[in-house]
Amino acid sequence: MTTLGVIGGTGWLGGALLRPALARGFIAPTDLILSSRSGRTAGFEAWPHIRFTTDNRSLAAQSDIVILSVRPEDIDALELDLSGKLVMSVMARLPAAALRKRFKSGRIIRAMPNACAEQGLSFTPWHATDETTAADADFADGFFACSGKTAKLSTESELDYFTALTGSGPAFIAAFADVMVRDAIAHGVAPDNADIAVRQLFLGAGAWMADAPETPADTVRIFTDYGGTTAAGLTAMLSADIAGPICKGLAAAAEKAAKG
Repeated sequence: MTTLGVIGGTGWLGGALLRPALARGFIAPTDLILSSRSGRTAGFEAWPHIRFTTDNRSLAAQSDIVILSVRPEDIDALELDLSGKLVMSVMARLPAAALRKRFKSGRIIRAMPNACAEQGLSFTPWHATDETTAADADFADGFFACSGKTAKLSTESELDYFTALTGSGPAFIAAFADVMVRDAIAHGVAPDNADIAVRQLFLGAGAWMADAPETPADTVRIFTDYGGTTAAGLTAMLSADIAGPICKGLAAAAEKAAKG
């Protein structure tokens, strides 16, 4: 069996990706080694046969595949020779060329999951270098599919944009929701009621859009054409150029992803 080592595997993102893969049986606990600087093992009590270490060199020596799940700012602390191994990175801002130079492996897959991974609701785009094999790609796609939907990208530059678009997870949507909550409170709605109302609204809207045959643009058009109170609100938002701030935010995040 292939041994998978995950550097930073007990962190929030590593755990969010690994627990669904373990629960689905995609990874066997006996084939998994996790490292963390603190030595913590919390979150994996259901799989007692997982191996844990604080020694990344030991993890690398025992692993056929190494997943890098640490903050980009912490990469300088990793002095590892991963020659001949598949290296999978879920770090933003570090291109394959930089990973190749540091870890001496050309078999690199970069992916950008988001904070909804543990709920099985992430969208995870990924890009593979030319040196990766078909088996490497199958493993990566299967692993990330345990946490939601996946898409293989043809260029690495696309990954920088998806880091902004979907790598944000709930953050951009939460900013919109927060405006609605605060507006409700300003109009006399009790804070608890405003909070639960907007949460339920976004939960229902997300589920509806996930299964609806209509595109988001179609949905806006349907409600606008209906002509009721929602149409009045949509018309006012569109007239105020709601697209402008959203596109500006995406551009700033994508620029950060590309330039570091």
